[in-house]
Amino acid sequence: MSHIQMTPELIEKVKTIAVEAGEKIMQIYQQDFEIYDKSDSSPLTEADLAAHHHIVDGLQALAEIPILSEESANIPWEERKTWVRYWLVDPLDGTKEFIKKNGEFTVNIALIEYGEPTFGVVHAPAINKTYVGQVDSGAYCEENGAKNEIKAKAHQTGDTWKVVGSRSHQSPEINKILDGLDGETELVAMGSSLKLCLVASGEAHLYPRVGPTSEWDTGAAHAVALAAGAKVTVLDPDNPMDPDASPLRYNQKDSVLNPFFLVSF
Repeated sequence: MSHIQMTPELIEKVKTIAVEAGEKIMQIYQQDFEIYDKSDSSPLTEADLAAHHHIVDGLQALAEIPILSEESANIPWEERKTWVRYWLVDPLDGTKEFIKKNGEFTVNIALIEYGEPTFGVVHAPAINKTYVGQVDSGAYCEENGAKNEIKAKAHQTGDTWKVVGSRSHQSPEINKILDGLDGETELVAMGSSLKLCLVASGEAHLYPRVGPTSEWDTGAAHAVALAAGAKVTVLDPDNPMDPDASPLRYNQKDSVLNPFFLVSF
């Protein structure tokens, strides 16, 4: 399988692919539409597929390594389990946010190597914000042309715990985690993979995920989080702050569903 080195030039090319895919999404997002389901004719599906095709074409021109995208996920496990490195793509993450038109949806492109995310781009076209992270090299957020380094931050004694969660009803597992924290807690609501980026940028301390996600939902933002000094571990709701928790890994089984996980410093 081909090797790939994420040089600054290649990073810029992948970021450009994500931004251009976002532009294709925005052409549809800015229209007036009333078809909200994911049928073949819905604007959501049209935007999803337009971004998917642009990303796949762009990545194939950069390197001869496999691509796993939400829109082309029917690759047999017998083939996938031989992959050492591959691109992991969600062309439009945050379908509810797209439908609600709140802007909190993203284009996600990750490089997975030996089961671990080593590079990722998370582009939020509606709010003109792009997160980029390369493990062992750092992470940054680019917003309106300004590029700023981001770093995860540890919770300080006496500070309010800022915990990323859903805008809607909290599950019993989340409430159990919140109750177990020492001190005041504040819920920070956000959509799509931007939840992980809030911890990566130091705007939140924790993101416990106890709902279903697929690997393409998290890969790119996971890389950003790691590059910013955060960690993403398998979550046991009964012991959420377990220091020996296993890191979240990719392409380790037939199913592409993630276990519950925690993003923390």
